[in-house]
Amino acid sequence: MSGVTAREQGLINCHDCHLLVEMAQDHHQCPRCGAHLHQRKPNSLARTWALVCAALILIIPANVLPITVTTSLGAKQADTIMSGVIYFMQTGSWEIAAVIFVASVFVPAAKLLILIFLLVSVRWRWRWRPKDRTTLYRLTELVGRWSMVDIYVVTILVALVKLGAVAAIEAGPAAVYFAAVVVVTMFAAESFDPRLIWDVIEEDV
Repeated sequence: MSGVTAREQGLINCHDCHLLVEMAQDHHQCPRCGAHLHQRKPNSLARTWALVCAALILIIPANVLPITVTTSLGAKQADTIMSGVIYFMQTGSWEIAAVIFVASVFVPAAKLLILIFLLVSVRWRWRWRPKDRTTLYRLTELVGRWSMVDIYVVTILVALVKLGAVAAIEAGPAAVYFAAVVVVTMFAAESFDPRLIWDVIEEDV
C-alpha cells in the first residue's frame, strides 16, 4: 500500500458535506455544516447488519404476495413479480420481462448478497482485494436506485388502465413491501463505511 491516509495526516472527512477538516481535541463539529465528526461512521457494521436482516425479511412477501390486482369484466387476477415476468415472456415482450426481472429480482438480491459479503469480509478482517471490494460497494450505490423501476411500472399501469371502463389495475400488497426493501437496502448501503475495508490493510503497513 502506498501513500498517506487522511487519518495519518490528522484529517477527518465530514460524512454530510464531505469537507476535509483538521482533527482537534476541541473540534468535534464540521465548521461548514455543523455535523458531528467521526473518523468512521458510528456503529456502521451493527446498523448495516440490522438493515440487511430487515430487507431479507421484507423481500419474502415482496416476491410472494401479488404486486398487481387486475379486475376485468368482474373477474380478478392477482400477479406476483415473477408471474408478471413469465406473462411478458409468453406474450413475446422479452425486453419488458428482462427489465422487470433485472430491476425487481436480480438487483435487490445481488445488492443484499454484496452487502452481506462486504460485512463478512470486514468482520473477519479479510485482506483479499480491498480495491475490488470497494468497487463492489460503489456498484451497490449506483444500481440501487434502479430497483424502483417495477414500482414505476405498476404506477403507470394503474393510471393508464383506470382511464378505461372495462378493466382496472390496483397495486397489490407486495408493492409496499418491495418499496420498503428498496428503501431499507439504500439505507443499508449508506450506513456501511467502506473505509473499514482498508483499516486492516493500514495496520499491516
